[in-house]
Amino acid sequence: MATAGFLALGIAACGETVIDAAKTEDAIEHNLEQAGSKVASVDCPDDVEVETGATFECVVSRPGGEDETATLRIRNEDADISLVDLSANK
Repeated sequence: MATAGFLALGIAACGETVIDAAKTEDAIEHNLEQAGSKVASVDCPDDVEVETGATFECVVSRPGGEDETATLRIRNEDADISLVDLSANK
């Protein structure tokens, strides 16, 4: 599924040095559902350091058990994040 590229997630780290995994998961789920996609859960790592330009991956679980990988890019030192790819796991 190629819903990626249009989501810009505003996840502020509030001066922290790591991405807030819970806020990121909530934002991904909310944005995908707003785009018409059903989401069972989202799981992001909780140790991603805020580094402009860095990418990291989260697992998006769909109803029915299918998983997809969401690739996100940290846009700036304020930890604003963009979804750059969403692809089915093989």
